[in-house]
Amino acid sequence: MKRLQYASALTRLIGELARLPGIGSKTAQRLAFFLLSAPPEVAVNLAEAIREAREKVRRCSECGNLTDVEPCAVCASDMRNKNVICVVQDPRDVAAIEKYRGYKGVYHVLHGVLSPLAGVGPQELNIQSLLARLANGVVQEVILATNPDVEGDATALYLARLIKPLGIKVTRIAHGLPVGAHLEYADEVTLGKAIEGRREIE
Repeated sequence: MKRLQYASALTRLIGELARLPGIGSKTAQRLAFFLLSAPPEVAVNLAEAIREAREKVRRCSECGNLTDVEPCAVCASDMRNKNVICVVQDPRDVAAIEKYRGYKGVYHVLHGVLSPLAGVGPQELNIQSLLARLANGVVQEVILATNPDVEGDATALYLARLIKPLGIKVTRIAHGLPVGAHLEYADEVTLGKAIEGRREIE
């Protein structure tokens, strides 16, 4: 039996949607058909939101988090404790920790973790700007909040070895989080306990 062929524009739309993380071919088809059957403004608004985000959202020059203002709201806030920096691997981790509402320090986003097999070394991560921030003598503690998996632990250990000689306290979030879990999926209570129970790296 001959396979049904979609219009070329529809095929392209399905293909582009399927490239998104977590979107399989069937979900991509459902989304494509929804966009075509919905009122025109739905697709137009989506396209405009994507365009605007791509044009306006960038990395904060201080912490590396995604922002549309410079510096980002956390770095610019006088209510945040600049003596404590929480190092995370992804902007989504900042959002997860902010839900907890108990952390009042600032952040530094690495945009990844060390992964030799994937070709990700220290040069590919946002590490040099972190060391530059630590050189001002203001920071008293660095909380390493990378995910509790092999790459996250290796990255935390690497950073600890760089930072401790500077005389700055280095702590690691407690493993109230399951091994292999990702911060972005943790509930705020578990994440809060992990931050509160952080331990100093010797």
